[in-house]
Amino acid sequence: MRCPFCQHDDSRVLDSRVCEDGTAIRRRRQCPVCERRFTTVERMQMTVHKRNGIEEPFSRDKVIRGVRNACKGRPVTDADLALLGQRVEDGLRARGVAEIPSDEIGLAILSPLRELDPIAYLRFASVYLNYDTIEDFATEIDRLRDESPEKTRSSGRKRPSKQDEPLF
Repeated sequence: MRCPFCQHDDSRVLDSRVCEDGTAIRRRRQCPVCERRFTTVERMQMTVHKRNGIEEPFSRDKVIRGVRNACKGRPVTDADLALLGQRVEDGLRARGVAEIPSDEIGLAILSPLRELDPIAYLRFASVYLNYDTIEDFATEIDRLRDESPEKTRSSGRKRPSKQDEPLF
């Protein structure tokens, strides 16, 4: 590793520790020429293979931006989205593969998003899974209802009835 102070091409590792929940290695280094110490953090670089053949580095922010569109108007906070992005990245890193097809990222998003907000999940899945018909939506809604009836049958909000309408 090149010294950031004198630009010497080599350095000695003094200490190595696992950090960031096991996704990175922190190394304390010393330059043999200027004897200054510095720290490096190493993590596996994940590359995304897109359908059009382009490769780009994985970006948790890009995952969050894509999910944020599906969550517009829903009771989902930025903290919820950050946690979802972390869960997706952790799941992908746990596979131990450096090159990931973009399809797998979409699949990795579906499960945590379903748990976070079923409506946002339907919005995201309708685009990602290419729903073409109303039956596609109905099938997925039925699947959601079967998985968690208490969450999907009622949002907890009272629907206004004719009796609740103002008289004027």
